[in-house]
Parts: sequence; C-alpha cells; structure tokens
Amino acid sequence: MPQPIEFFFDFSSPYGYLASRKIDALGAKYGRTVIWKPILLGAVFKLTGMAPLVSIPIKGDYVQRDFARFARFLGVDFKMPDNFPFSSIHAVRSFWWMEGRDHKGAHDLARHLYNKAFSGNDIASAQAVAAAAAEIGIDSAALLAGIESQEVKDRTRVENDAAIAQGVFGSPYIVIDGEPFWGADRLEQAAKWLETGGW
Repeated sequence: MPQPIEFFFDFSSPYGYLASRKIDALGAKYGRTVIWKPILLGAVFKLTGMAPLVSIPIKGDYVQRDFARFARFLGVDFKMPDNFPFSSIHAVRSFWWMEGRDHKGAHDLARHLYNKAFSGNDIASAQAVAAAAAEIGIDSAALLAGIESQEVKDRTRVENDAAIAQGVFGSPYIVIDGEPFWGADRLEQAAKWLETGGW
C-alpha cells in the first residue's frame, strides 16, 4: 500500500487554507489517503525567527494581494477573517480532541473550521470553535471540556514537537514518501511527484 500524504497546516495560514481545498482531491487522484496534522506556527516561529507574513513590512502588502489572487487562480472562495492573524490553539486542540474519538470526524471538523475561517469568520475563541463544530453535529459542550483537558493539551504539544522534529517549518507543509513540499505553490510539484514516483 502506498504511504499516506502528510498535510501539516496552521488554521491561521491562508496558504494552508488554499492547499486544504485541493489536497484531498490530489491524494484521491493518486490513490493516497491524506493525514491532516494541524500545527501551531507560533512555536515554529520561535525556533526559526520567522513571523506572520502580513506583519513583515512591504512583504505584508504583497501577500495580501497574493492570497486573493492565488485563490482566484485555484477557483477557491476566499475572504480574510477580520481578526487576522488569529490564535489557532483552540482549533488545533479541538482537532486532536476529535482525533482521539473519530478520525474521520476530526478531518471533517478541520475542513469545516478552515472553510469557516476563510469565509471571513472568527474561529479564534473556544466558543467560536465549539459553535462551528455544533454546525456539523459535534457536541459543543463535550468539545469545550475536551480542549481544556490535560490529555488534549499534552497531545497538542506532542504533535507540534513531532512536526518540528520532522522538519516542518511552515504552512502548508506536505510530505510524500519522505519528500517535503512547502507552500501551496508546490501543489503542482507534489502532483508531479505522485505521478512519476519522484525525480
């Protein structure tokens, strides 16, 4: 059986969002499952010295244009949330809480939260995440309790540390058969890699 594609992303990453709208179809085309793995870029930035793109002078203005242009290029609906960049810790914890109960449910929750965020909505607070989860049938009270549990906090830290140890430094970060591809603009290369088995 071919190895799954690993898809690392931060819920506050516009480029990660754009990749999220294409990654499952890419995997399906080449007979690969896709394992979604949300991360917290804040912890990564502390190690790399990087910062959110929109906060970088001059470059920040450019990427605002590029987000929208790239979305149009991909044919993906896109609207920046008003409170951008936002903390994604509650969204990430909600994923790992759900992952411990229902793998497919965690995937569906991640897709829903990402789509919600980049339709211009707030998913920063625990309450906003729980409300969004309720829209797809997840018990919001159980989710709120779960994301505050030490078990889920520990799982989130372990998964983030494991991603960093694997070399993940940005969002999206896609790994195919051990080969890393950083950025939504690498989707075409990722597709070629899957088609050819690498080069």
